Amino acid sequence: MKTAPLTYALLILSLTAACSRTRATQNLNPSFKATDTPQAKADDKQYQKPGDQELQKQIEQIASAARGRVGVAAVLLETGELVSLNPQDHFPMQSVYKLPIGMTVLRQVDAGKIKLEQKVRVTKNDFISPAQHSPIRDKNPNGVELSVRELMEWMLLESDGTASDVLMRLAGGPEAVQAYLSELKINDMIVLNTEKELGQDQTLQYRNWATPEAAVLLLRALHERQGLSETSQSLLLKLMTESTPGAKRLKGLLPAGTVVAHKTGTSGTVNGVTAATNDIGIVTLSNGAAKGAAEERHLAIAIFVSDSPADAVTREGVIAKVARAVWDKWSR
Repeated sequence: MKTAPLTYALLILSLTAACSRTRATQNLNPSFKATDTPQAKADDKQYQKPGDQELQKQIEQIASAARGRVGVAAVLLETGELVSLNPQDHFPMQSVYKLPIGMTVLRQVDAGKIKLEQKVRVTKNDFISPAQHSPIRDKNPNGVELSVRELMEWMLLESDGTASDVLMRLAGGPEAVQAYLSELKINDMIVLNTEKELGQDQTLQYRNWATPEAAVLLLRALHERQGLSETSQSLLLKLMTESTPGAKRLKGLLPAGTVVAHKTGTSGTVNGVTAATNDIGIVTLSNGAAKGAAEERHLAIAIFVSDSPADAVTREGVIAKVARAVWDKWSR
Protein backbone atom coordinates (compact mmCIF):
# COMPACT_ATOMS: atom_id res chain seq x y z
CA MET A 1 0.00 0.00 0.00
CA LYS A 2 1.31 3.45 -0.91
CA THR A 3 1.28 5.37 2.34
CA ALA A 4 3.70 8.12 1.38
CA PRO A 5 1.43 9.78 -1.23
CA LEU A 6 -1.46 9.69 1.22
CA THR A 7 0.67 11.19 3.98
CA TYR A 8 1.65 14.00 1.65
CA ALA A 9 -1.92 14.47 0.53
CA LEU A 10 -3.19 14.74 4.09
CA LEU A 11 -0.40 17.20 4.91
CA ILE A 12 -1.63 19.37 2.07
CA LEU A 13 -5.16 18.86 3.36
CA SER A 14 -4.01 20.11 6.78
CA LEU A 15 -2.61 23.25 5.18
CA THR A 16 -5.77 23.91 3.16
CA ALA A 17 -8.20 24.65 5.94
CA ALA A 18 -10.86 25.57 3.42
CA CYS A 19 -9.77 25.05 -0.15
CA SER A 20 -13.14 26.30 -1.31
CA ARG A 21 -16.02 27.25 0.96
CA THR A 22 -19.72 27.50 0.70
CA ARG A 23 -20.86 31.08 0.82
CA ALA A 24 -21.48 32.72 4.15
CA THR A 25 -23.72 30.61 6.36
CA GLN A 26 -24.99 31.29 9.84
CA ASN A 27 -22.60 29.92 12.44
CA LEU A 28 -24.76 28.02 14.91
CA ASN A 29 -21.87 25.86 16.13
CA PRO A 30 -20.03 27.28 19.16
CA SER A 31 -16.89 25.29 18.28
CA PHE A 32 -16.91 26.34 14.61
CA LYS A 33 -13.40 26.82 13.24
CA ALA A 34 -12.47 28.23 9.87
CA THR A 35 -9.49 29.67 8.04
CA ASP A 36 -9.37 30.70 4.43
CA THR A 37 -6.09 32.14 3.19
CA PRO A 38 -4.98 32.86 -0.37
CA GLN A 39 -1.84 30.79 0.22
CA ALA A 40 -3.89 27.79 1.35
CA LYS A 41 -5.97 28.02 -1.81
CA ALA A 42 -2.83 28.33 -3.92
CA ASP A 43 -1.28 25.25 -2.28
CA ASP A 44 -4.45 23.27 -2.94
CA LYS A 45 -4.53 24.26 -6.60
CA GLN A 46 -0.92 23.13 -6.99
CA TYR A 47 -1.83 19.69 -5.69
CA GLN A 48 -5.03 19.25 -7.67
CA LYS A 49 -4.86 17.16 -10.81
CA PRO A 50 -6.55 18.15 -14.09
CA GLY A 51 -10.30 17.86 -13.66
CA ASP A 52 -10.22 18.14 -9.86
CA GLN A 53 -11.49 21.71 -9.91
CA GLU A 54 -14.54 20.52 -11.83
CA LEU A 55 -15.27 17.98 -9.10
CA GLN A 56 -14.69 20.68 -6.48
CA LYS A 57 -17.27 22.95 -8.09
CA GLN A 58 -19.71 20.07 -8.38
CA ILE A 59 -19.40 19.34 -4.67
CA GLU A 60 -19.90 23.01 -3.79
CA GLN A 61 -23.04 23.13 -5.92
CA ILE A 62 -24.44 19.96 -4.34
CA ALA A 63 -23.64 21.21 -0.83
CA SER A 64 -25.53 24.47 -1.34
CA ALA A 65 -28.85 22.60 -1.19
CA ALA A 66 -28.33 21.97 2.54
CA ARG A 67 -28.46 25.72 3.28
CA GLY A 68 -26.21 25.04 6.26
CA ARG A 69 -22.59 24.03 6.68
CA VAL A 70 -21.20 21.07 4.78
CA GLY A 71 -17.80 19.47 5.32
CA VAL A 72 -16.26 16.94 2.97
CA ALA A 73 -12.97 15.09 2.88
CA ALA A 74 -12.39 12.27 0.40
CA VAL A 75 -9.08 10.52 -0.20
CA LEU A 76 -8.24 7.69 -2.58
CA LEU A 77 -6.19 5.69 -0.10
CA GLU A 78 -3.89 3.98 -2.58
CA THR A 79 -2.85 7.15 -4.43
CA GLY A 80 -3.45 10.10 -2.10
CA GLU A 81 -5.74 11.93 -4.53
CA LEU A 82 -8.10 14.11 -2.56
CA VAL A 83 -10.96 16.53 -2.69
CA SER A 84 -12.35 18.52 0.22
CA LEU A 85 -14.75 21.21 1.33
CA ASN A 86 -14.30 22.89 4.72
CA PRO A 87 -11.96 20.05 5.78
CA GLN A 88 -10.82 21.63 9.06
CA ASP A 89 -14.11 23.02 10.30
CA HIS A 90 -15.60 21.49 13.45
CA PHE A 91 -18.79 19.44 13.03
CA PRO A 92 -20.84 17.65 15.71
CA MET A 93 -20.28 13.92 15.28
CA GLN A 94 -23.34 12.45 16.96
CA SER A 95 -23.15 8.65 16.40
CA VAL A 96 -20.09 8.89 14.15
CA TYR A 97 -18.20 8.86 17.44
CA LYS A 98 -19.24 5.23 17.96
CA LEU A 99 -16.52 4.23 15.50
CA PRO A 100 -13.61 5.54 17.63
CA ILE A 101 -15.34 4.04 20.67
CA GLY A 102 -15.49 0.66 18.92
CA MET A 103 -11.87 0.92 17.84
CA THR A 104 -10.82 1.75 21.41
CA VAL A 105 -12.66 -1.28 22.78
CA LEU A 106 -11.10 -3.61 20.21
CA ARG A 107 -7.66 -2.14 20.89
CA GLN A 108 -8.13 -3.33 24.46
CA VAL A 109 -9.41 -6.69 23.27
CA ASP A 110 -6.19 -7.08 21.28
CA ALA A 111 -4.22 -6.17 24.42
CA GLY A 112 -6.04 -8.82 26.46
CA LYS A 113 -7.71 -6.28 28.76
CA ILE A 114 -11.23 -7.04 27.48
CA LYS A 115 -12.64 -10.26 26.02
CA LEU A 116 -15.25 -10.26 23.28
CA GLU A 117 -17.24 -13.01 24.97
CA GLN A 118 -17.16 -11.57 28.49
CA LYS A 119 -20.59 -10.70 29.83
CA VAL A 120 -21.58 -7.18 30.81
CA ARG A 121 -24.67 -6.31 32.80
CA VAL A 122 -26.78 -3.53 31.27
CA THR A 123 -29.07 -1.98 33.89
CA LYS A 124 -31.93 0.49 33.76
CA ASN A 125 -29.49 3.17 34.87
CA ASP A 126 -27.52 2.61 31.66
CA PHE A 127 -30.49 3.32 29.42
CA ILE A 128 -30.46 6.51 27.38
CA SER A 129 -33.58 8.68 27.20
CA PRO A 130 -36.78 7.39 25.55
CA ALA A 131 -36.31 9.96 22.78
CA GLN A 132 -32.96 8.42 21.81
CA HIS A 133 -32.44 5.27 19.76
CA SER A 134 -31.83 2.12 21.81
CA PRO A 135 -33.28 -1.24 20.74
CA ILE A 136 -31.53 -2.82 23.76
CA ARG A 137 -33.63 -0.64 26.09
CA ASP A 138 -36.82 -1.24 24.13
CA LYS A 139 -36.39 -5.04 24.06
CA ASN A 140 -35.16 -5.37 27.64
CA PRO A 141 -36.92 -2.78 29.83
CA ASN A 142 -35.63 -4.42 33.03
CA GLY A 143 -32.03 -4.70 31.87
CA VAL A 144 -30.06 -7.52 30.27
CA GLU A 145 -26.68 -9.25 30.26
CA LEU A 146 -24.84 -9.11 26.94
CA SER A 147 -21.38 -10.03 25.72
CA VAL A 148 -18.96 -7.38 24.51
CA ARG A 149 -19.38 -8.78 21.01
CA GLU A 150 -23.16 -8.39 21.23
CA LEU A 151 -22.80 -4.83 22.48
CA MET A 152 -20.48 -4.07 19.55
CA GLU A 153 -23.09 -5.45 17.18
CA TRP A 154 -25.86 -3.34 18.70
CA MET A 155 -23.66 -0.24 18.62
CA LEU A 156 -22.47 -0.53 15.03
CA LEU A 157 -25.28 -2.43 13.31
CA GLU A 158 -28.14 -0.49 14.91
CA SER A 159 -26.34 2.58 16.33
CA ASP A 160 -27.69 1.76 19.79
CA GLY A 161 -26.81 4.58 22.21
CA THR A 162 -27.07 2.46 25.35
CA ALA A 163 -24.57 -0.05 23.92
CA SER A 164 -22.25 2.82 23.06
CA ASP A 165 -22.29 4.21 26.60
CA VAL A 166 -21.74 0.80 28.20
CA LEU A 167 -18.80 0.04 25.90
CA MET A 168 -17.21 3.44 26.42
CA ARG A 169 -17.45 2.97 30.18
CA LEU A 170 -15.95 -0.52 29.88
CA ALA A 171 -13.03 0.89 27.87
CA GLY A 172 -12.28 3.54 30.49
CA GLY A 173 -14.55 6.44 29.51
CA PRO A 174 -14.01 9.35 27.12
CA GLU A 175 -10.43 9.71 28.37
CA ALA A 176 -9.56 6.25 27.05
CA VAL A 177 -11.07 7.01 23.64
CA GLN A 178 -9.16 10.29 23.49
CA ALA A 179 -5.94 8.53 24.47
CA TYR A 180 -6.39 6.05 21.61
CA LEU A 181 -7.02 8.87 19.15
CA SER A 182 -3.88 10.60 20.41
CA GLU A 183 -1.96 7.36 19.87
CA LEU A 184 -3.13 7.50 16.25
CA LYS A 185 -2.06 11.19 16.11
CA ILE A 186 -5.64 12.25 15.41
CA ASN A 187 -6.01 15.56 17.23
CA ASP A 188 -9.16 17.06 15.69
CA MET A 189 -11.66 14.47 16.91
CA ILE A 190 -12.97 15.11 20.40
CA VAL A 191 -15.00 12.64 22.50
CA LEU A 192 -16.20 14.15 25.77
CA ASN A 193 -19.81 13.19 26.45
CA THR A 194 -21.91 10.03 26.61
CA GLU A 195 -25.09 9.45 24.62
CA LYS A 196 -27.07 9.75 27.85
CA GLU A 197 -25.57 13.18 28.52
CA LEU A 198 -26.30 14.28 24.96
CA GLY A 199 -29.93 13.29 25.45
CA GLN A 200 -30.16 15.50 28.52
CA ASP A 201 -28.60 18.57 26.89
CA GLN A 202 -28.51 18.87 23.09
CA THR A 203 -26.02 21.74 23.17
CA LEU A 204 -23.40 19.23 24.35
CA GLN A 205 -23.31 17.62 20.91
CA TYR A 206 -21.03 20.42 19.71
CA ARG A 207 -18.47 19.28 22.29
CA ASN A 208 -18.18 15.88 20.56
CA TRP A 209 -16.80 17.21 17.32
CA ALA A 210 -14.56 16.21 14.44
CA THR A 211 -13.15 17.76 11.32
CA PRO A 212 -13.74 15.95 8.03
CA GLU A 213 -9.96 15.64 7.74
CA ALA A 214 -9.71 13.90 11.12
CA ALA A 215 -12.53 11.52 10.20
CA VAL A 216 -10.64 10.49 7.07
CA LEU A 217 -7.48 9.98 9.13
CA LEU A 218 -9.46 7.65 11.41
CA LEU A 219 -10.74 5.71 8.40
CA ARG A 220 -7.21 5.49 7.07
CA ALA A 221 -6.03 4.12 10.44
CA LEU A 222 -8.75 1.47 10.31
CA HIS A 223 -7.90 0.55 6.71
CA GLU A 224 -4.20 0.23 7.53
CA ARG A 225 -4.81 -1.58 10.87
CA GLN A 226 -3.01 1.06 12.90
CA GLY A 227 -3.22 -0.14 16.49
CA LEU A 228 -5.60 -2.97 15.63
CA SER A 229 -5.19 -6.65 14.86
CA GLU A 230 -6.41 -8.12 11.59
CA THR A 231 -9.18 -9.89 13.50
CA SER A 232 -10.40 -6.67 15.09
CA GLN A 233 -10.21 -4.80 11.80
CA SER A 234 -12.23 -7.52 10.08
CA LEU A 235 -14.92 -7.42 12.77
CA LEU A 236 -15.25 -3.64 12.56
CA LEU A 237 -15.43 -3.58 8.76
CA LYS A 238 -17.98 -6.41 8.77
CA LEU A 239 -20.27 -4.63 11.21
CA MET A 240 -19.88 -1.30 9.43
CA THR A 241 -20.69 -2.92 6.08
CA GLU A 242 -23.79 -4.60 7.49
CA SER A 243 -24.94 -1.48 9.36
CA THR A 244 -28.58 -0.61 8.67
CA PRO A 245 -28.89 3.16 9.36
CA GLY A 246 -28.16 5.66 6.60
CA ALA A 247 -29.07 3.59 3.55
CA LYS A 248 -29.78 6.83 1.64
CA ARG A 249 -26.52 8.56 2.54
CA LEU A 250 -23.11 7.36 1.30
CA LYS A 251 -24.69 4.22 -0.17
CA GLY A 252 -27.75 5.98 -1.55
CA LEU A 253 -26.70 6.55 -5.16
CA LEU A 254 -23.78 4.14 -5.51
CA PRO A 255 -24.15 1.11 -7.79
CA ALA A 256 -25.93 -1.87 -6.28
CA GLY A 257 -23.52 -4.21 -4.53
CA THR A 258 -20.93 -1.53 -3.74
CA VAL A 259 -19.13 -2.39 -0.51
CA VAL A 260 -19.48 0.51 1.93
CA ALA A 261 -18.20 0.17 5.50
CA HIS A 262 -19.64 3.25 7.20
CA LYS A 263 -20.92 4.94 10.35
CA THR A 264 -23.67 7.52 10.39
CA GLY A 265 -24.53 10.24 12.87
CA THR A 266 -27.81 12.12 13.25
CA SER A 267 -29.11 14.75 15.64
CA GLY A 268 -32.62 15.85 16.41
CA THR A 269 -34.22 18.87 14.78
CA VAL A 270 -34.75 21.96 16.94
CA ASN A 271 -36.67 25.00 15.70
CA GLY A 272 -36.46 23.64 12.17
CA VAL A 273 -32.66 23.26 12.21
CA THR A 274 -30.85 19.91 12.26
CA ALA A 275 -27.40 20.07 13.82
CA ALA A 276 -25.97 16.89 12.35
CA THR A 277 -26.61 14.60 9.40
CA ASN A 278 -23.37 12.68 8.86
CA ASP A 279 -21.85 9.63 7.23
CA ILE A 280 -18.23 8.50 7.05
CA GLY A 281 -16.89 5.33 5.51
CA ILE A 282 -14.57 3.30 3.34
CA VAL A 283 -15.90 2.56 -0.14
CA THR A 284 -14.41 -0.16 -2.33
CA LEU A 285 -14.25 1.18 -5.87
CA SER A 286 -15.60 -0.97 -8.67
CA ASN A 287 -12.59 -0.73 -10.96
CA GLY A 288 -10.36 -2.29 -8.33
CA ALA A 289 -12.83 -5.08 -7.63
CA ALA A 290 -12.99 -5.90 -11.33
CA LYS A 291 -9.20 -6.27 -11.54
CA GLY A 292 -8.91 -8.49 -8.49
CA ALA A 293 -8.34 -8.04 -4.77
CA ALA A 294 -4.65 -7.29 -5.21
CA GLU A 295 -5.52 -4.08 -7.07
CA GLU A 296 -8.60 -2.97 -5.17
CA ARG A 297 -8.83 0.74 -4.54
CA HIS A 298 -10.50 2.26 -1.54
CA LEU A 299 -12.09 5.63 -0.97
CA ALA A 300 -12.11 7.08 2.55
CA ILE A 301 -14.85 9.68 2.66
CA ALA A 302 -16.40 11.81 5.39
CA ILE A 303 -19.41 14.07 4.82
CA PHE A 304 -20.92 16.24 7.55
CA VAL A 305 -24.07 18.34 7.09
CA SER A 306 -24.58 20.71 10.00
CA ASP A 307 -26.98 23.42 11.15
CA SER A 308 -29.26 22.80 8.19
CA PRO A 309 -32.90 23.91 7.84
CA ALA A 310 -33.40 21.52 4.90
CA ASP A 311 -35.54 18.40 5.27
CA ALA A 312 -34.09 14.91 5.78
CA VAL A 313 -34.47 13.96 2.13
CA THR A 314 -32.43 16.97 1.05
CA ARG A 315 -29.75 16.52 3.72
CA GLU A 316 -29.28 12.84 2.97
CA GLY A 317 -29.42 13.64 -0.74
CA VAL A 318 -26.47 16.00 -0.37
CA ILE A 319 -24.40 13.18 1.15
CA ALA A 320 -25.48 10.69 -1.51
CA LYS A 321 -24.83 13.07 -4.40
CA VAL A 322 -21.38 14.07 -3.16
CA ALA A 323 -20.45 10.41 -2.70
CA ARG A 324 -21.66 9.62 -6.22
CA ALA A 325 -19.75 12.54 -7.72
CA VAL A 326 -16.52 11.33 -6.12
CA TRP A 327 -17.28 7.75 -7.16
CA ASP A 328 -17.82 8.81 -10.77
CA LYS A 329 -14.51 10.67 -10.75
CA TRP A 330 -12.31 7.98 -9.21
CA SER A 331 -13.88 4.70 -10.30
CA ARG A 332 -13.13 5.29 -13.97
